[in-house]
Amino acid sequence: MPDHPVILFDGICNLCNASVQFVIKHDPRAIFKFTTQQSETGRMLMKEHGITFSEMNTFILIKDKKVFSRSTAALMVAKQLNGIIKILYGFILVPPFIRNSVYNFISKNRYSWFGKKNSCMIPAPGIKDRFLN
Repeated sequence: MPDHPVILFDGICNLCNASVQFVIKHDPRAIFKFTTQQSETGRMLMKEHGITFSEMNTFILIKDKKVFSRSTAALMVAKQLNGIIKILYGFILVPPFIRNSVYNFISKNRYSWFGKKNSCMIPAPGIKDRFLN
């Protein structure tokens, strides 16, 4: 397991890829590492942490050997980023069943709203070291 928190994301989802680019831009200390859920590394981490196939439709954060998903994972990431995005962490006070209802609605529609790629993104040379693969 890497020393850094790891974000597992859907590598073919345009919204997910845009989210990863946003995190990279607002994480100048390079706190987070990334891998796609479709990659060998992603599948290995999911197996190692008991993450089921049904959870592949969600944003996953592995931090300090703990697994966080959906809105909780997203809010925990936002808390660590630079800029005004940090204030979103305040939504952690909203009960998870409410937060995740909104999250699940967006997740269910992400391909039709934002599209998807035919294959996972290939990181640019300047950010390649942020990806586990």
